[in-house]
Amino acid sequence: MAKTAIKPTRQENYPEWYQQVIKAADMAESSPVRGCMVIKPWGYTIWENMQHGLDVMFKETGHENAYFPLFIPMSFLEKEAEHVEGFAKECAVVTHHRLEPGPDGGLVPAGELEEPLIVRPTSETIIGAMYAKWVQSYRDLPILINQWANVVRWELRTRLFLRTTEFLWQEGHTAHATEAEAREETERMLAVYADFAENQMAMPVICGEKTAEERFPGAVSTYSIEAMMQDRKALQAGTSHFLGQNFARAQEIKFQDQHGVEQFAWTTSWGVSTRLVGALIMTHADDDGLVLPPRLAPRHVVILPVIRKDEDRTAVMEYVEKLAAELKGVYYGDGKVQVKIDDRDLRGGEKRWQHVKRGVPLIVEVGPRDIAEGNVFVGRRDTGEKGPLARDEFVATVAQRLDAIQSNLFQRALKLREDNTRRIDSLDEFRQFFTAKNPQKPEIHGGFALSHWAESPEATKILKKLKVTVRCLPLKADDEPGVCIFSGQPSRQRVVLAKAY
Repeated sequence: MAKTAIKPTRQENYPEWYQQVIKAADMAESSPVRGCMVIKPWGYTIWENMQHGLDVMFKETGHENAYFPLFIPMSFLEKEAEHVEGFAKECAVVTHHRLEPGPDGGLVPAGELEEPLIVRPTSETIIGAMYAKWVQSYRDLPILINQWANVVRWELRTRLFLRTTEFLWQEGHTAHATEAEAREETERMLAVYADFAENQMAMPVICGEKTAEERFPGAVSTYSIEAMMQDRKALQAGTSHFLGQNFARAQEIKFQDQHGVEQFAWTTSWGVSTRLVGALIMTHADDDGLVLPPRLAPRHVVILPVIRKDEDRTAVMEYVEKLAAELKGVYYGDGKVQVKIDDRDLRGGEKRWQHVKRGVPLIVEVGPRDIAEGNVFVGRRDTGEKGPLARDEFVATVAQRLDAIQSNLFQRALKLREDNTRRIDSLDEFRQFFTAKNPQKPEIHGGFALSHWAESPEATKILKKLKVTVRCLPLKADDEPGVCIFSGQPSRQRVVLAKAY
């Protein structure tokens, strides 16, 4: 059996493999606060690159960034009953504003607040209160605002990046004069997320509408992008919500239209989080560690000088420094090629494996023989291919090589999804598809089932037993109406069903 850097492998224990990839790549670790994580520089730079890519796309669609408070008065949430019910169990509540010495020498909370404050689980209510102040006329609309922030949801079961008590995200909140404008905004931002996922993350996604059961609390409609991870489970990677006038009514976001008639605004919200980093890992990483799409990699090229004799040091370092300078002048994506020379006093194999485990797209080794031949020795992280290449050719083609890696990762992920997506028209086949052969230690199984479904108690019962959910009703459905395989009721289209994170 071939040796791998990550133990266990994906096939042996996928959840533990995921944790070990994060550890090996030095991306994050658990903090002293239960359920929270420390994002280390390599992991945070990936998130920063995601932020940058998305922020450009938001601004190109007319949005501006702002910031709203971390603390939300409890009365704000109480105004929107369905919304608060959806988040009530996850809310962290601040009830005091200072600490005082206690009788046993410790500290005790003091100074009880007049009204408890909720630590932001999402910001519809506090932002809505501000929009109510800012909007008087149709001329004040639309408002197109995004904020980059942290949120807190008191999760019982956590996993680094995928689900933590505190996480980082962006949340867009917009207000419009008409229903049509708000619906258009909802769909536009879903398309932005899909574009980012596929072209920056190299992660194919399905765009669709959520069922009523999976809808954002208080929304009229929720849309999502759904991606298949390498264990064939679905991951909801981003959501966009059409809120109708529900929040506007609760928060009194009103305006006078062109005819002087008072109307309630139509609002939307949309967001993605550091869960995207988890999605990136589970889409592309392998049994040797992280594999990064170049568009989001903190480093595109790492150069390893190979120096076995002290007398070779000057010549090798001059060669690699000139090489690095030329590579840094090459444009890739919306910036320049990011290059690092790793000349630490470590064994070459040890250094190389550190960068393999971190997912660096191109690892270049340069020794005296390469210099004599005018070459570099190049390794591709995605395919494992490596070999000598003329130095000048490498510099001239580095951007194309990075593009080839980006494209290969997308095609590889797309093939995984296509190979594990099945149109299923019988309940027996559905059960078989989602049932592990070894219930004690379930192997990787299942995938995406495209089946006819209608909301019913029968469907809910069967899906709950199989731990399968309706991920979405695809927006691009090329399907005829049919019959629900769970209840026999009419179904207007096939839906995507899967086990999910």
